[in-house]
Amino acid sequence: MQGSEARPRLTVFRSVAHMDVQVVDDMTGRTIASASTVEPTVKGAHAEGGAGRQHRRARRLSAKTIAERLIEKGVKRVVFDRNGFLYHGRVKAVADAAREAGLEF
Repeated sequence: MQGSEARPRLTVFRSVAHMDVQVVDDMTGRTIASASTVEPTVKGAHAEGGAGRQHRRARRLSAKTIAERLIEKGVKRVVFDRNGFLYHGRVKAVADAAREAGLEF
């Protein structure tokens, strides 16, 4: 899977505790935007514990952070790269929230 200037690759990395999302133009080897659940803006928004905390962070990561950063740069169409992770849970939440925020893939 490769991204281009017209449709960069939105790649997701999921660890046990955190999520990272990057948008990469593979033709130039440049990262256009990135976001992570360890960023203070995302982490502070859901500091409370309880069930579903990681799922809420994943949705906020995609919908509020990465989509806004991409739309500011004029990117609305991306290729979704789940990076080998199964398409469910937090990975699916990131994809759904990115679509709701206006990204197309």
